[in-house]
Amino acid sequence: MKKLLSALLAVAMLATAALSLASCSKEEAEFTVGICQLMEHESLDKATKGFTDALTEELAKAGKTVKFDTQVAGEATLCTTVINTFTAKNVDLIMANATPALLAAANATSTIPVLGTSVTDYADTFSGNIPANVSGTSDAVPFDEQATMMIETLNLVKGDKVGVLYCTNESNSLIQYEAVKALFEAEGIVVEAYTFSETTELQALVTSAANNCKALYVPSDNTVAQNDTVVGTICNANKVPVFTSYGGAVCYASLAIDYYELGRETGKMAAEILLGTKSVSDIEVKTLTPSVVYNEELCADLGIAIPTTTD
Repeated sequence: MKKLLSALLAVAMLATAALSLASCSKEEAEFTVGICQLMEHESLDKATKGFTDALTEELAKAGKTVKFDTQVAGEATLCTTVINTFTAKNVDLIMANATPALLAAANATSTIPVLGTSVTDYADTFSGNIPANVSGTSDAVPFDEQATMMIETLNLVKGDKVGVLYCTNESNSLIQYEAVKALFEAEGIVVEAYTFSETTELQALVTSAANNCKALYVPSDNTVAQNDTVVGTICNANKVPVFTSYGGAVCYASLAIDYYELGRETGKMAAEILLGTKSVSDIEVKTLTPSVVYNEELCADLGIAIPTTTD
């Protein structure tokens, strides 16, 4: 009887050990990634989805799994709070969706890999000194091509006024404003900035722009993008065409990148880092080739002729 009990005990101990080892193996194979998204918006949502899809797929190929802790900050000041929860958990990697999220992550840690997406200019964001643990993807598009597209499709001439709408809390928007301003002014087109810091100012500001400008340019500004239905409603009622850098339903045309694909590229970078094939410092910031999109219905309403293309 004692021998039987001893044998049963030995089997039980072996089973427990096997379960313990299996558990350890699972933990070793599983990564935790913190995602800080600035706010809910179609473009940012697509980038996050592309990131999680691509990273999950790439790790699955290597027999690994990943858990995502996705948090939407809601506003720039709350990004730090979100990032601090990730550093406290010592996540394996942080994905920062939009510039305020990237800045918060870079300020919070120098050891956890940080990848940004939906960020226009990394060099300017970090004053030319990008931290060693930071890389990612950029949503920058050629400003000269955007300006040329507006000039040609809207038949803008010397003396016409173009308004540029952006939030002063977003540093990348200022970069874009200065770039397009120089390009328009080189053609004799007058540029006026319509800036705000609180969304409560937006309606009155857009109304003023619509009454004074022939067209409105919107850079890749997350705050405007989140409230662009206000922009579209006012400008469309006043027959003022809106051109955005990020696409969306309010613009008559855009030269923009695919944010889902932007997120996927970021996810592939994350897989390389987590699997140890590359370090963050080995990965250069990547941009995508933008595509031209026209809103045919809106162009018809505004009397804008869509250029024909030939093969």
